Amino acid sequence: MSDLESATDPRLGANLSKENVVLRVDDLQKSFGGLVATDHATFEVERGTITGLIGPNGAGKSTIFNLISGFYEPDAGRVEVNGTDVTGAEPYEVADHGLIRTFQTPRKLEGMTVREAMLVGPRKQPGESFVKLFTSPGEVAESESRNLADAQRILEEFEIDHLATQPATDLSGGQMKLVELARAMLAEPEVLLLDEPVAGVNPTLRNKLAEQVRRLNEQGTTFLLIEHDMEFVMNLADPVVVLDRGSVLMEGTPDEVQSDDRVVEAYLGGGT
Repeated sequence: MSDLESATDPRLGANLSKENVVLRVDDLQKSFGGLVATDHATFEVERGTITGLIGPNGAGKSTIFNLISGFYEPDAGRVEVNGTDVTGAEPYEVADHGLIRTFQTPRKLEGMTVREAMLVGPRKQPGESFVKLFTSPGEVAESESRNLADAQRILEEFEIDHLATQPATDLSGGQMKLVELARAMLAEPEVLLLDEPVAGVNPTLRNKLAEQVRRLNEQGTTFLLIEHDMEFVMNLADPVVVLDRGSVLMEGTPDEVQSDDRVVEAYLGGGT
């Protein structure tokens, strides 16, 4: 799909989701050769929540993230953001509809300071248009000035403004994850997907990341997160969706999930 705004695409414009559902995953299926990675997965993310997505290794969590964010195309099923079908859209098109994601291993942008790396975050920048650089230089300059001010404000809110002039490649893994989360907020996400946000992060930065996610959620940001650190998930997320062998096993509160025999069996038996 080249243009999600195309009026000729019959998938678009149908507001099928409930008002409080920002992300709907409906009957997603994906196989790689003979391996079924996602098997009729269905769940919803309600606006204003921190929704956890957990499961044993091989349960299909990363595949679902890639399907939702446009990096994989599903064999069948549907993904909606705010009621708009974005199934099979390119990643930048999905992002334009407000679904932003981070990655387990953040990309360190060579030759950029932290401040410059932050400026990659905003969506639909007029400076991305070659034509507007010449036809609307004032609009481009105003946008760049606004983005720079927003980047500085967010760095200060994350208490990492002291890193602004440092080369991004000099940061530790944990610092880079904080910067990536901060950069994602510049895109003003409707829903933010966090892929293993505290994997390989020391306890101090782990706690800081948890504080920032909680703060942003209290300010209105909706999250869907994958994380193997169960303490991190159970302290932050509600509800929690459990995957096993590519399917949704159950959904519930952290207490319900931790006391469910099916979840215990899935983790003890391992995924495929």
